[in-house]
Amino acid sequence: MGQLIALAPIVVPVLFWAAYHYHKDRHLPEPVALLALTFVLGMLAAGLSALFYEGLGLLGLREDAGYLADTSAVALFAYAVFAIGPIEEIAKLVPFVIVVLRFPHFDEPMDGIIYASFIGLGYAAVENWQYLEYLTTTEAIARGFASPVIHILFASIWGHWIARAHLAGRKVIRTTLLSVAAASFLHGIYDVIVLLNPRFALPIAALMIIVIWFWRLFVLRSLHKQATQDR
Repeated sequence: MGQLIALAPIVVPVLFWAAYHYHKDRHLPEPVALLALTFVLGMLAAGLSALFYEGLGLLGLREDAGYLADTSAVALFAYAVFAIGPIEEIAKLVPFVIVVLRFPHFDEPMDGIIYASFIGLGYAAVENWQYLEYLTTTEAIARGFASPVIHILFASIWGHWIARAHLAGRKVIRTTLLSVAAASFLHGIYDVIVLLNPRFALPIAALMIIVIWFWRLFVLRSLHKQATQDR
């Protein structure tokens, strides 16, 4: 029982965000089993991300982002934009392209955002578990709800555009490269803002997330309206 309570800062936010996205897709909901599988794929993506970071270490390119934030803003920018952002977004992208796009129920543009979000949710769950022992209860709860938002939003960028190209019968290579590059860059910029000066950068980072959130909300509403009219 004690272990279950200790995991509550991870489990409760996962259930909250999973229910939120299931509700958003209520007009034609995806099978719960596939959403659960996608969540597990997100957890595996976190492991793939760790392997990518290990690869940087073998090449002598692995850096401590916290140390760079204290010593060189330029080096932090380069590392966040060209390493952290691409590694984490590509790690989430891989199972999406290899597995999720092959789901028979992947049949409408909204599915790109929904499935990409569940991958981001699984990725964030593993990340939060890794930080759990270093955080107070309040910090763990705050991170438990906030971290999934970050991974969900950036994954939604490429999930949306890849889904549109895939369902339109177009080749997805160019769309994938451009959308992942955009998500990776924004992810890196977000990390730079937060790491350079966490206290004073918080409003700027929050504004960035709010803008992406409203873009995503607008897209979801448009796709929901379109799907409802097509029924």
